[in-house]
Amino acid sequence: MTSQAAPAAPVTLVTGAASGIGEATARLFAERGHRVVAVDVQEEGLAKLGTLDGVATLLGDVAEESTNTAAVELALERFGRLDAAVLNAGIGGAGPLEAPGAIERFDRLFAVNVRSVVLGIRSAVPALRASGGGSIVATSSVSGLRGDPGTWGYNATKAAVINLVRATAIDYAAQNIRVNAIAPGGTATALTAGQIADPDFSAFITGRIPAHRWSDPREQAEVIWFLTSPAASYVTGVTVPVDGGLSANGGILPPPPAPAAH
Repeated sequence: MTSQAAPAAPVTLVTGAASGIGEATARLFAERGHRVVAVDVQEEGLAKLGTLDGVATLLGDVAEESTNTAAVELALERFGRLDAAVLNAGIGGAGPLEAPGAIERFDRLFAVNVRSVVLGIRSAVPALRASGGGSIVATSSVSGLRGDPGTWGYNATKAAVINLVRATAIDYAAQNIRVNAIAPGGTATALTAGQIADPDFSAFITGRIPAHRWSDPREQAEVIWFLTSPAASYVTGVTVPVDGGLSANGGILPPPPAPAAH
């Protein structure tokens, strides 16, 4: 009787992997047996991920086509295939539309938050197709579902990701490639560290969230895990809010208060 070799572990590419949701995702997937290609511009965070078994790292700016191409090439050279791409890299930005430098800041926001997702999909699709199909998950935001004061550029880029996901999901569904997104709400990352450190502002934000707390990045990673998994095999073209109920509230009335501590 001839024994059959065990199937190779899946391979997942994660951008923006050095911190926050990206780091939580890279660690979660590695813990659960995936081989991971972690990409970021932050060298220190990448170095920590690189100590994990089955994790290969790439230092680079995903707003550049060459970085996306190199990331997929690294997956193929090191691990022989690609099964999923988590296009998570993103930056924040705020300021008046008419302020000096507003358009330059928007150009950078668009490059990191939207162009990198376009390039990531474009680079990953041939490798996913060669593996028989796969999954792409982008990180949008609840700020892509509605407007926020003073963050018009960020809102616009995260909204663009949502419709990009819809359109590319249609284009690639027949090729067994699924494209989805998550829309995180308030999550404890480097992007929100200043807000969380301000007790008054943090209390104001969590008071608007029905769950009355910030999300842990691991909670976002778990939804990404689901969307890339066989359990979501018939899910494509959707954006899943992972926001403690924030986007469910119309905003006219505050949510019920948190129960008093005993």
